[in-house]
Amino acid sequence: MTVKACVLHKQNDLRIDDVALADLGPDDVCVAMSYGGICGSDMHYYQHGGFGPVRVVEPIILGHEVSGVIEAVGADVRDLEVGDRVAVSPSQPCFDCAYCAREEFQHCVNMCFMGSARTVPHVQGGFRSKMVTGQGQCFKIGKDTPLANAACSEPLAVCLHAAAQAGPLAGRQVLVTGAGPIGALCVAVARMHGADSIVVTDLFDFTLAVSEKMGATQTINIGADQNGISDHVAKHGPFDVVFECSAAEPAILSAIAAVRPRGTIVQVGVAGSLSLPINAIVGKEINFKGTHRFHPEFEQAVDLIDRGVIDVTPIVTQTYPLEDAVEAFQTATNREKAVKVQLKLDGMI
Repeated sequence: MTVKACVLHKQNDLRIDDVALADLGPDDVCVAMSYGGICGSDMHYYQHGGFGPVRVVEPIILGHEVSGVIEAVGADVRDLEVGDRVAVSPSQPCFDCAYCAREEFQHCVNMCFMGSARTVPHVQGGFRSKMVTGQGQCFKIGKDTPLANAACSEPLAVCLHAAAQAGPLAGRQVLVTGAGPIGALCVAVARMHGADSIVVTDLFDFTLAVSEKMGATQTINIGADQNGISDHVAKHGPFDVVFECSAAEPAILSAIAAVRPRGTIVQVGVAGSLSLPINAIVGKEINFKGTHRFHPEFEQAVDLIDRGVIDVTPIVTQTYPLEDAVEAFQTATNREKAVKVQLKLDGMI
């Protein structure tokens, strides 16, 4: 049997292909896919053929922010049934290496992450009309939770893991640099944890307006107001925690200047080599922390969305049928009108 899939053959060569549906193993489920969110890494693959040393060298099905409905279950599947509505986790650690033994699953040396070109053969992703996957990848949602919202579980899990690096957020002054999907969800997580104020910076009023819907107490368009952060610090004092979500060198520099001594910067956005003022980091004793993916946070994210604790609806700004994937990717690059663009994987809007 074949199904429709969004396949990247090489840089700027995205096609809707017929691909084989894998056989159903005893511990597997077949998911009729519903929604898939276009991530920054998907756009890097499409626009640039990869990022850093990771390159697309063979056709790859993109997508790792997905949801759907169970269509068939293997003989040994016990906790899932046909008709269950699920968010599908793309994180597939080996559970056997030294990092997995320490429960640092996000650093698994044998990680198979859906839609990733890090290994050859590439790990195929979830932008397809049906997919066979392990039962452990699927997390149920209630009948009233939109499947489009469930597909946001992966980026929310990224932000939950980032928040875990920041320490307590209750009563803190928080700065979020970059108002894309991850920045907007970091706002929601900070609000959930009781941050006293959440200031968001970006270059676009459209994305900043979405951050306000997610709980930002103040937004600053740094293109229009280059002194906005320093003016805020002068009036209200420095920030306790910064979630740096843009990966832009000027934003990182502003974060270092704006955080208080012994404050924390969580670097969420991914970039290449940058020039940073090490003296300022040392002199202020800044906790400069990286954050990478997630693992247990995926189930937490599904639960928070399912219970309505975090409403992800405002970040989903456009939805396209699978056959219009090229247009969807082009829209996703336009941050003047898009935050999170999703594909409707069964082709029905």
